[in-house]
Amino acid sequence: TEGHALVPGWEQRVDHLGRTYYVDHNTRTTTWHRPTQAAGASVPEPTDSERQRHMSRTLPDNASRVSPGANGANGAAGASGASNASSSALGPLPSGWEQRLTPEGRPYFVNHIARTTTWDDPRSRSAQAPSSNRAAAVAGIAGQTASRLGPLPSGWEMRLTSQGRVYFVDHNTKTTTWDDPRLPSNLDQNVPQYKRDFRRKYIYFRSQAAMRPVPGQCHIKVARNAIFEHSYNEVMRVPVSELKKRLMIKFDGEDGLDYGGVSREFFFLLSHEMFNPSYCLFEYSAHDTYTLQISPHSKINPEHLNYFRFIGRTMGLAIFHRRFLDAFFTSSFYKMILKKPITLEDMQSVDADIYRSLKWTLENDISEMGFTFTVDDDRFGERVEVELKPGGKDLDVTEENKKEFVQLSVQYRVCDRIKEQFEAFQAGFHELIPEDLIQVFDERELELLIGGLAEIDIEDWKKHTDYRGYTESDQVVQWFWKFVAEMDSEHQTRLMQFTTGTSRIPVNGFKDLQGSD
Repeated sequence: TEGHALVPGWEQRVDHLGRTYYVDHNTRTTTWHRPTQAAGASVPEPTDSERQRHMSRTLPDNASRVSPGANGANGAAGASGASNASSSALGPLPSGWEQRLTPEGRPYFVNHIARTTTWDDPRSRSAQAPSSNRAAAVAGIAGQTASRLGPLPSGWEMRLTSQGRVYFVDHNTKTTTWDDPRLPSNLDQNVPQYKRDFRRKYIYFRSQAAMRPVPGQCHIKVARNAIFEHSYNEVMRVPVSELKKRLMIKFDGEDGLDYGGVSREFFFLLSHEMFNPSYCLFEYSAHDTYTLQISPHSKINPEHLNYFRFIGRTMGLAIFHRRFLDAFFTSSFYKMILKKPITLEDMQSVDADIYRSLKWTLENDISEMGFTFTVDDDRFGERVEVELKPGGKDLDVTEENKKEFVQLSVQYRVCDRIKEQFEAFQAGFHELIPEDLIQVFDERELELLIGGLAEIDIEDWKKHTDYRGYTESDQVVQWFWKFVAEMDSEHQTRLMQFTTGTSRIPVNGFKDLQGSD
């Protein structure tokens, strides 16, 4: 770092590659160049549109926007002028605070953390606090914010400047920031609710000690034409502590340094091999031809449990190093990773025919059907009767116990028949990703964490959409597609995830994609 202080309103940060950059909170811009006094001397006045955007912002909990009462117009003008004159001298507002104007133009201040408003500028009040009370002030503020936002991430500390302004120290990276790590960045604008929630989870997830890379490099060398076997040998040979170092992937016979592109290609190619149904480790779900599930027939390979442990470790490795796998799974698989209970609705993505049969059982009288607490399972062409509970073949299904029968059937078909395989996968996965950390996400967020976002061909989507009660020429349908085309890729992916149950686009495009109903 330089020997002199930064220009007021500027902040020094370090990106994930260790490069230093500078944030100008006055203009909300960034630069690689350290600012000079000349560069920071003049702060442009905000335009009316910028001010309006600022006034209309909201926080995730939709905090109440109650305005204090107003004084006369002359007093409002005087207060506004005084506020503008003092703002540059006092610096930016503390984290969680916002300045607004009454309809008459008088400035007031909103504390989104405590959900209160005041006429008093918090920078002026905190500047008057004696330094001897600074520790008590920090403790009070920390207690207040922790009750609403939870504790700070591991390695973070809240402090006060000599003027009483709150800032945060990240001891992990030895940097400081004005931004509360539990809140979206001050640079984010018009961030929707779901993204704020996911961003909070992601910041917490990445800030934990278990998710921080270890200094050094981990070298892995594989051949493209044998990437599955070579990767298995390499990844299982290297200790977990080594795998947490920066990955340096090298393809046999190819020169070059891995600055991220090679490792991305490595995970892309490896995922195509690992989840290839021809290896009998995973299979396509009966619901479609593009989401994957663990194959109950994997026992045909005597080493299958070792491979599942490797696949779990590889998936954990990809998440740890912020890489994606080109594979998408049934919703029940994500829920099993998160240890969420499996329901009948999860059966729909595994086997739609069995789902409809079990749903029919719940909705109709089955007293005379002769069902027992057993299911038929296909094991390498042989039909085997499996008891869902001890003595199940002698226990009739009645109206009183049919809910238990349906739940046990779902549990067996989704979880129990692949129990050994999933436990091996889970053991490898949690070597790199702690169980308690991954559980902050839900199953849809976990799908995006593993597979990322994909580009969507809107024209192909339109071409293979089935309209029920509407036609493509209807005005409302045309409005819908116009709106979808104007979405960014993330919103398009989430819409597709909502309507089809997955964010995965099949190899053959939307013609192979089915709706979630």
